[in-house]
Amino acid sequence: MGNRKVVNETRVLVVEDEDAVRELLVVTLEGAGYTPLPAGDVPEAERLMGERAPDLILLDWMLPGMSGIEFTRRLRKEPSLREVPIIMLTARGEEHSKVTGLEAGVDDYVTKPFSTRELLARIKAVLRRSGGDGSGVVEAEGGLQIDLSQHRVYAQGQPVQIGPTEFRLLHFFMTHAERVYSRSQLLDQVWGRNVYIEERTVDVHIRRLRKALEPHGFENLVQTVRGVGYRFSAQQA
Repeated sequence: MGNRKVVNETRVLVVEDEDAVRELLVVTLEGAGYTPLPAGDVPEAERLMGERAPDLILLDWMLPGMSGIEFTRRLRKEPSLREVPIIMLTARGEEHSKVTGLEAGVDDYVTKPFSTRELLARIKAVLRRSGGDGSGVVEAEGGLQIDLSQHRVYAQGQPVQIGPTEFRLLHFFMTHAERVYSRSQLLDQVWGRNVYIEERTVDVHIRRLRKALEPHGFENLVQTVRGVGYRFSAQQA
């Protein structure tokens, strides 16, 4: 399974200004079967993304000319790039720094110095949550579909306007239908463990997900289970 063609075609943009660290990342990614796209600064990264969006971005916090946080905010405003998962590389371990990154749209953190084993594990986890480690279509009853190869959601053939977090949340729900998950479990599965996000954030994104599905008549698939959490089901609650 580890040699599936889709894994070998997974493109990882590496934005890191330190030559030694960038080379280590490139060698590590190539050894794991990924296709690295190395860039030393933001302009070079933007050039590499010009033809096709990467499947994941490894982004250094401190970059010449523009910080990783600023670049993340810019990416999240671009329709073609806002759903690309981002892992921030940082020497900062303080909680407030991580909160700043997460609020800007970062999906996960790896603190320098890092082990290549941990880095690859986090890459796999983020790609799995975003749907970027597979191909094909996930379907729900009634015509709701997630096309993983296009990273898009369709309702009876019509595109659904949905944000990156809601996409991950919907993908998790659709691949774990009929099971009830607490807010803390959803945080672990969709946002990742050890992230600094309050449980009520889940409620906010549930509301956004329902709002995205409402014009297509699928909002009731995301059900509230009082006192427990949420469930994705085609059956009446």
